[in-house]
Amino acid sequence: MQTTIGKQVSISGVGLHTGYPVSITLCPAPPGTGVVFRRTDLQNFEIEALRKHVSRVVLATTLMKRGVMLSTVEHLLSALYGWGIDNLYIDIDSMEVPIVDGSALPFIEMLQEAGTQEQPAERLFLMVEDTIRICDKEKFIEIRPHHSFRISYEIDFDHPTIGHQDLELEITPQIYAREIAFARTFGFYAEVEQLLKSGLIRGGSLENAVVLSEDGIMNGQLRAPDEFVRHKMLDLIGDLSLCGGPVVGHITAYKAGHALHTRLATELARNPNLSRRVRESRLAAMA
Repeated sequence: MQTTIGKQVSISGVGLHTGYPVSITLCPAPPGTGVVFRRTDLQNFEIEALRKHVSRVVLATTLMKRGVMLSTVEHLLSALYGWGIDNLYIDIDSMEVPIVDGSALPFIEMLQEAGTQEQPAERLFLMVEDTIRICDKEKFIEIRPHHSFRISYEIDFDHPTIGHQDLELEITPQIYAREIAFARTFGFYAEVEQLLKSGLIRGGSLENAVVLSEDGIMNGQLRAPDEFVRHKMLDLIGDLSLCGGPVVGHITAYKAGHALHTRLATELARNPNLSRRVRESRLAAMA
């Protein structure tokens, strides 16, 4: 069945790239609503969390509708998708979702506090029926038919702390909360000056990202040895949520990023030969 949350919950922080203070409130929404952002600073202007509103994918995923922008949505959307929330209003009073600690864990904690409310409507799943691979030089992302939602992710960085990492998981709410949500965004100190000149990471700090020097970490210990690939998987789940429904298929990604993630979400939403929408009851009967 479709789900929403049991009560309103709120959190405040700063935007990673804008540096602006921002507060968000998660609010229950009726069946069939989907995930909808409401800019309370702009007379509750609504922006649906769908791939048709993706306008930019440089270092973060940005939505835009009729000139109204909302940036860095992927961590919050990842938490909602990973936790299995279908319908939600997100009231936000600025142009960027708060970065909090750089992971999705604060949002999962909000959802746990709010509780999950089942609704009298079936979920519609996107069942993958064919294989597609999207490439950008050596980088690629692929999805193929599978009986559940599964991700295999591989990264390779020329940095001694990261190096080669790979992870494969079947994504359920419990696995997402335990294995993915805690993984923080990361960046390289050597790139900070150029990013600031480009008007980015104005709200970045040693408290909301893993910051890497040339040969190590500048701010404490990792939450897991492979926290980097776990965060990439977190980003992928958030970007994939923009296709408009839970996916049944196996994704394989190699050195992919927001651009390839959102291209896959677009293919899933637009390509009738790649997937079809299946009601939850029908999916259960096919298992």
